[in-house]
Amino acid sequence: MKKTHFSEWGIESPRYWGMLAVLGAVVAIAGGAVFYMEHNGHWVTGMTNQVVWGIPHVFAIFLIVAASGALNVASIGTAFDKKIYKPLGRLSALLAITLLAGGLAVLVLDLGQPGRLLIAMTHYNFKSIFAWNIYLYMGFMGIVAVYIWFMMDHRMKPYYKPIGVLAFLWRLILTTGTGSIFAFIVARQGYDAAILAPMFVIMSFAYGLAVYILVLMFAFKVDGRDIGYAIQRRLKNLLGVFAAAVFYFTLVYHLTNLYGTENHAYEAFILRDGGIYTLLFWGGWVFVGCLLPIGIVYHPSLGKTRGGLIAAATAVILGGFATMYVIVIGGQAFPMAMFPGKTIVASGFFDGVNGQPMLYSPTLAEFLLGIGGVALVLLLTFIGIRMLRFLPNSLSDEVADPHYTKS
Repeated sequence: MKKTHFSEWGIESPRYWGMLAVLGAVVAIAGGAVFYMEHNGHWVTGMTNQVVWGIPHVFAIFLIVAASGALNVASIGTAFDKKIYKPLGRLSALLAITLLAGGLAVLVLDLGQPGRLLIAMTHYNFKSIFAWNIYLYMGFMGIVAVYIWFMMDHRMKPYYKPIGVLAFLWRLILTTGTGSIFAFIVARQGYDAAILAPMFVIMSFAYGLAVYILVLMFAFKVDGRDIGYAIQRRLKNLLGVFAAAVFYFTLVYHLTNLYGTENHAYEAFILRDGGIYTLLFWGGWVFVGCLLPIGIVYHPSLGKTRGGLIAAATAVILGGFATMYVIVIGGQAFPMAMFPGKTIVASGFFDGVNGQPMLYSPTLAEFLLGIGGVALVLLLTFIGIRMLRFLPNSLSDEVADPHYTKS
């Protein structure tokens, strides 16, 4: 494959523009879905009086959480001075910005009246975690943009590490704020748990790294560049540790809930009686998102292959979407205890009605909006890779780690 200069992505122009055209078409279809929901009202979605956050929120929150984790590779290279990760930092920072942009785009377009966002941005209620997150998201984008600038401009080398440390700390605060959205909702038994904040932080590590691995390996594959075993080994070990940490926090979260009698009904709903939510919890969150990637990564032969790493990263992402569905939708589907110990005879909001797994059925328009957010992330990422030097020339074993010897 012929390349003119390493400052641009060496993929052939017809193939590159073809990818952009497909991604642009998906984004345009998502825009049509937004217009359809905006014009007709949210009654055309699957959302109800009880389930007010639907599939678009699942996509948006996953992308926002992954945005923080995607910066992890750059943070390891800068804040912890691990030189082998430094060539990977530019793509890591780019993905952090594009993932956040895609997640926020889905979130804003699902508001019903996106124009009212201006009111939220100019009139703050500092008792609301949502108002705090506006500052966190915008601050994250600005800091990471400066971080990229300092990476690429050798004149800014003295300030490179301080801005990297600031970006690392800011991303921890950002994901803590996102997890706190759920931790502070005391009316929902599925939320209202302080452990959700650190659990979202570790989930961001896993989801962001998985997205980063797939984008990096795809970009190098189509460009004919080499990723040596030294880099693959480190990335897959990180992914395994993060997947195991997500599994650990999952156990602690549910065991803590089971310790309190007031949460037994909710735990029974999610773990046993919740229909689609129970299936997604055990099959998606636990098996596909945690156990399967751990098994692949630490398998003596499969874990050393390129295909094994791709499979593990894909499993983490699919499990991540299942996790967000259970947290976001399942937490709303379980009825609120409006009057503890009492039975509500009738309510249009299904208050006190136990076990309603089909209260929410997502529609095609909602899925299209969420998929459009993913397409927007990839579109912005590929444009960035083409325009600026975000990819290192080589990640072969000799370049990545001169002292590395394959066992």
